[in-house]
Amino acid sequence: MLRIEKLTKKFKRRMILDHIDLELDFGGIYGFIGANGSGKSVFFKTICGFLKADSGFVALDDKVVGKDIDFLPELGVLIEKPGFIENYTQFENLKFLARINNIINDEDIRAALELVGLDPANKEKVKNFSLGMRQRLAIAQAFMERQKIMILDEPFNGLDKQGAEQIKRLLLGLKSPDRLMLLTSHISGDIEELSDTIYEFTAGKIVPAGLQPA
Repeated sequence: MLRIEKLTKKFKRRMILDHIDLELDFGGIYGFIGANGSGKSVFFKTICGFLKADSGFVALDDKVVGKDIDFLPELGVLIEKPGFIENYTQFENLKFLARINNIINDEDIRAALELVGLDPANKEKVKNFSLGMRQRLAIAQAFMERQKIMILDEPFNGLDKQGAEQIKRLLLGLKSPDRLMLLTSHISGDIEELSDTIYEFTAGKIVPAGLQPA
């Protein structure tokens, strides 16, 4: 279980996350909705350990992020604009990332590329990729090592309708009892189709969709 207690984050005088309490169970897909600037990306970065909370904590199986562990382990993440080495090919980028943990081989990388609809034989440099191709590559890196936690911020950004449907099927296929998936989309239908539970950002709070904070 990923447990979030009294999580607070502000920038200058603006409260972005206001004493957030959530419990997120493995096996579920959790969708988060909210207007631009409502705090979705800040929330994701904070629970990952990329941003330091002002107060409160995030714990995975009683291990507190920032205290017992620096970052969430076995994490696949896509937050905001995907960043890659521009003069590398798609395979070279994933190979570079795979060397960090050294738990997958070249065939695993090629399989991940195929699953997101990219041609593993493509030798084009990533600097020439469209936004949609970059997005597919970012999603591939988020699951290629069979990560147990996947956090995807606007995973359908830049994808056409056919591409979005392909990635939806992929994400549903990746759902398993030992995996936790969190995602956002500005298209409510995407969230409704994929999520077991939907939360909404409003006035610094995170509440079940359709409800207002107390």
